[in-house]
Amino acid sequence: MADAIALIGYGEAGSTFARAGDWRARAWDVKPDRVVTATEDGMTAARDAAEALAGVPLALSLVTADSALPAARDYAPHLAPGAIWCDGNSVAPDTKRAAAAAIEAAGGLYVDVAVLAPVHPARLNVPLLLAGAAAGRAESLLRGLGFTNVRVVGDEVGRASAIKMIRSVMVKGVEALTAEMMLAAQAAGVVDEVLSSLDASEKAQPWAARAAYNIERMVTHGARRAAEMAESAKTLSSLGIEPHMTRGTVARQTEMAGRKDLLIDADLPIAGRE
Repeated sequence: MADAIALIGYGEAGSTFARAGDWRARAWDVKPDRVVTATEDGMTAARDAAEALAGVPLALSLVTADSALPAARDYAPHLAPGAIWCDGNSVAPDTKRAAAAAIEAAGGLYVDVAVLAPVHPARLNVPLLLAGAAAGRAESLLRGLGFTNVRVVGDEVGRASAIKMIRSVMVKGVEALTAEMMLAAQAAGVVDEVLSSLDASEKAQPWAARAAYNIERMVTHGARRAAEMAESAKTLSSLGIEPHMTRGTVARQTEMAGRKDLLIDADLPIAGRE
């Protein structure tokens, strides 16, 4: 399926989908090195967003949370009439509704897409929730591109995003609480006791492994996750719920981003453990 899709944003998600798919996408990213990577991956690297979107029936927006709305507004005029803009960014329902207004005003169709799991190792099997008037049509096109786990959850833009954002309150919140717990346990020299007590109450996975995994996720992706959690806080506020813990998660994810000195090797003794 040559040039059947435009990938707006060629970061982790965009590049993973492109490499997994049996198709040649047009790719555009504001970072020149990512455009080079797209070429190396066999994609059609566009010189700009207008070239990426020209005549393409489906565009998948996979940018950063803070760029999702500007991308929709800036690139909407370049969409072919009736083309579908699948917004797969982790942003609040109100943000997606604003993006939808921009896309639809320019003659395009907008679909709210929620990616419900890490793209690795799932790749094209990653769960996707779709919402919007054109969600059914988008589902058919995405399945034609090889996405296997796609489900329409409604025709109202923002519904898929609401599921994602509210779910993220727990998923990203647990990571932030884990970091806070481990920092305190290490400072107090009680890591073994704290982790063993958690193991005694929950056996699904040893907490040493869980703690190492959660903290690695924050160190590697904390900045992006903080932006997503800010949108989760916005989502809760719009529902009349004061997002005390969610705002705290934004701060902790931000503080942990890039802090490789805080990484834990689950196979080695943790500081404070004999």
